[in-house]
Amino acid sequence: MLTWEKLLNNVRRKDLHGPAESTGTRGGRTECERDYDRILFATPTRRLADKTQVFPMEVNDSVRTRLTHSHEVSNLARSIGVRLAFEHADAVFGPDHEMLQVKRNVPSMLAAVGLAHDLGNPPFGHQGEIAIQQWFQEGKAGADVPIDFLEFDGNAQTFRLLTRLQLLNDKFGLNLTLGTLAALVKYPSIYGSSDKGGFKKYGIFQSEGQIVEEVWHQTGLAPGIRHPLAYVMEACDDIAYSVIDAEDTVKKGYASFYDLMDFLQSFGGGDRAIGNVVEFSQAKNKQFKLEQLSSRELNDMSMQMFRVKAIHEMVQAATETFVDNIGKMMAGTIGPGFELIKNSPCTQLCKAAKEFARRHGFQHREVLRLELKGNRYIKSMMDTLWRAILRGNDPNSPFERFVFGEISENYRRVYSAAGGSAYARCQLLCDVLSGMTESYLMHKHAEFSSLDNAAT
Repeated sequence: MLTWEKLLNNVRRKDLHGPAESTGTRGGRTECERDYDRILFATPTRRLADKTQVFPMEVNDSVRTRLTHSHEVSNLARSIGVRLAFEHADAVFGPDHEMLQVKRNVPSMLAAVGLAHDLGNPPFGHQGEIAIQQWFQEGKAGADVPIDFLEFDGNAQTFRLLTRLQLLNDKFGLNLTLGTLAALVKYPSIYGSSDKGGFKKYGIFQSEGQIVEEVWHQTGLAPGIRHPLAYVMEACDDIAYSVIDAEDTVKKGYASFYDLMDFLQSFGGGDRAIGNVVEFSQAKNKQFKLEQLSSRELNDMSMQMFRVKAIHEMVQAATETFVDNIGKMMAGTIGPGFELIKNSPCTQLCKAAKEFARRHGFQHREVLRLELKGNRYIKSMMDTLWRAILRGNDPNSPFERFVFGEISENYRRVYSAAGGSAYARCQLLCDVLSGMTESYLMHKHAEFSSLDNAAT
């Protein structure tokens, strides 16, 4: 049986291995609130501003990047946390909720994991993950590549980044609390393990296996068992990218508000949540028409009302579904692969919004061109970096030595500490790629290509 006392564990990993942290900078914050602040000010968070969410980067700054998406997920997660802590405290957290400070800790923890959930994603959206997987699957790193890299995933890279790569002042990464680290794990299994717990992916690289086992032990969790707040974070990610991608599809001019309304009505088949959103959105659209707005303004304002209503419906549904199922989560009897949105009254609304974005947005020529461009940049850069990792210490390979020297000192230090094994070489390659922004990747690709051509 899980307990909130352990799940909200505010001890940091460093405290388990040495003297307790004492920087003297707490300033009245709880430890969970400090976690959020650490993530907010971390360099990888800022880098998300130059990583694609779905659509190509452009001057239209109203279209989302990974950073704006992460802030929106964080905001939604915090909102649900506030509702749980203030409106459902007894039902969800039990009679000790005041002692556990859930009104401060739960919203903060959810905001933190919402902001951090995409930090490990490589440039060029999910196509970046696919490109990395394909490069390893093509055998360029050898025949016996561990599954960690054949099925590389940004979620596992996020956990690695926060616990090992992004240093605060020592080897413990950002040294987040055990509770926050546990809630961050979307897929609670280590690569290569026999049981994924019903979830579709592995979530922790073998290199961080001991770290996550320590986190699970301290929070009462185990392989295959999610932290209850991880369900909320996942739901907020679903809400954000389903509704927001539909809105961005219209903002990009790939479809109109009226296209979306027609699509939802044909998809809904009498679904109540879809009906509520369509009725509300169309009513607002009729009001706006009376104000003699331009067609562009009318489209934008109507889409904003769609976003407001759709998010409201999904947040309400996710919150209620969480409250209804918290007993099973705490008892460990929740069904394998359980998801809040899929088991809520808004499952069809979420599916419809995703399908609209897929048909009208993701299949657009510009998006497919971005995916192709990103795939080629990433694979070409991996070719170059792999040569550097293999021959970076060879005095007879000046180009490879130069490229290896361009890799972050911290990443090289972690690589050396891992003994320079075949696994570590693959991991260093993924660390470098995942840490790049799109602009930096393209700039370095041009620089390395120029130097390589000059050398030959």
